[in-house]
Amino acid sequence: MDKVKDTLRALVRISYDGRVHKNFRGPRAQERFENEVKVLRYLEERGCPFVPRLLEANPEELKIVTSSCGSRIEYLDEQRTKELFAELEQYGVRHDDPEMRNVTYRQTDGRFCLIDFEFASILSNPQNPALESPSHPSSNESLSTCLPGQPDGITE
Repeated sequence: MDKVKDTLRALVRISYDGRVHKNFRGPRAQERFENEVKVLRYLEERGCPFVPRLLEANPEELKIVTSSCGSRIEYLDEQRTKELFAELEQYGVRHDDPEMRNVTYRQTDGRFCLIDFEFASILSNPQNPALESPSHPSSNESLSTCLPGQPDGITE
């Protein structure tokens, strides 16, 4: 597996099949793991098309496996960056780290995507009430398999 990110907070690797493997570590690793799992499940329930799909979650190892969301980008103008993170809020989530390092580009459909949701917040009043759902699974529930993404580059 190719190592993409190796910091005090996370080790991120891309497997040969294109899946993203993220191990949480360091301060508040358990809390960050649980939050990212909860947010990714929430966004999948709402059909958000520009975030990774959670494929596996292992609470014992503090590890998630997600689909690929494209390649890291070198530049995105400030206005487009703001629009992208604002679009996420229409799905009921605030990213809380709205930086270019959390934006990727997926060549398969020409779409900018967002990654890295360990500090994201689920909003109590999403901007689009039609997207609200009565419940979502808790972050402690086991996850087997979600819809696989098409790998096409480096993410998270």
